[in-house]
Amino acid sequence: MTGKVSVYTLGCSKNRVDSEHLMQQLEAGGWEVIPDAAEEDYPLDVLIINTCGFIHDARQESVDYILEALQEQQNGRIGKIMVMGCLSQRYRKELEREIPEVDALFGVEDIPLITATLGVRYNPGLATQRVLSTPAHYAYLKLSEGCDRGCAYCAIPLIRGKHISRPKEDLIKEARFLAEQGVKELVLVAQDTSFYGLDLYGKRQLAELMESLCKIDSIQWIRLLYTYPQGFPVEVLKLMGAEKKICQYIDIPLQHISDRVLSAMRRNTTKVQTLQLLEDFRKFVPGICIRTTLMVGHPGEGEKEFRELTGFVEEARFERMGAFMYSREEGTYGALHLKDTVPQKVKRERYARLMELQKGISFAYNQSRVGNSCNVLADYLISEDTNNRVTVLGRTQYEAPEVDGQIILENAPEVVPGTFVTALITKADEYDLYARLIKE
Repeated sequence: MTGKVSVYTLGCSKNRVDSEHLMQQLEAGGWEVIPDAAEEDYPLDVLIINTCGFIHDARQESVDYILEALQEQQNGRIGKIMVMGCLSQRYRKELEREIPEVDALFGVEDIPLITATLGVRYNPGLATQRVLSTPAHYAYLKLSEGCDRGCAYCAIPLIRGKHISRPKEDLIKEARFLAEQGVKELVLVAQDTSFYGLDLYGKRQLAELMESLCKIDSIQWIRLLYTYPQGFPVEVLKLMGAEKKICQYIDIPLQHISDRVLSAMRRNTTKVQTLQLLEDFRKFVPGICIRTTLMVGHPGEGEKEFRELTGFVEEARFERMGAFMYSREEGTYGALHLKDTVPQKVKRERYARLMELQKGISFAYNQSRVGNSCNVLADYLISEDTNNRVTVLGRTQYEAPEVDGQIILENAPEVVPGTFVTALITKADEYDLYARLIKE
């Protein structure tokens, strides 16, 4: 059994890595594989939808996409539709009842079962190889699966299980494979990257892993996402300050600053510890770009705690910040033991106030970069007219793919995606920077 198959990924970059491993197995088994098929790629023999089940909005997006695909199936443009990932892991019975038209449902660890269903024998020898669905010059490297943290609001341990680190030698082998495919930037991801190695080696091994990855010649940037404040390995910061290949950028979802709310969230950290960690970031890596995510409306957050949060944001002046509103996720500690006391209207108001505050901080940070030259990794060409004017979207070490703003290079027809160029930043808005090419 072979034909034309697409794996369409919803949700986070960790899901994307799972999809890419699955596609490698299917391609090796003789299938024609198309990542994230668009309408022009139809008809398809099989569409596999890798879903997200983290919060309500993500679940709704997954369900909506499944329903759209079923319509395409009725129109004769898709053969079989299979669903995998977090949504079907957690809500299999509900999906079987509500959307029985789906041909098959699989969980988060069912890649061998999916391949078998499609007539392909799973090959463990390909476990460190992937078919990339990102642009060819960057890729995500998933260090581990699951999480041991048990935050009150989070369903990930219920879906993905306990933390399991991947062996260091497997990660280095996979990184070398990616480098051979032309990857220049590795983006390290996991549910909690800072926990890496504790279960396998008895101590955190993130710094040692990153040091080994730096030795791969063609890898030029290594970027760190999804760290956790409690027990953060400070040796990572020392390495980041000394090693040029490691982007001076860190993603660390702090969620809140109020001790009362942090305790209700079961974050196992305090305001004092958080402030000290941020001080360490700035001390060991001067000029570091810190990205964080904060939550509003968690049980225990009154107006006083929210004002404490906005005061913290005003003082910390994060270069990058996102936020989301608390939602009660069934089975979590919060759903079982905490009353959702903040009305939805208040959550929306607090979210808007927090993001408006951050907009000004982001704008000021971007404005401070005007007039600086920088090393830009070109991602995409986005427009071309009859005068051969080409606009290039790229990033510096201070912008992560898919989540941050971009460097917009105007009139740069000679730039090739996946190459590094030098540019001068000429203007800025709240999220994006504009630049012109410095020709060497």
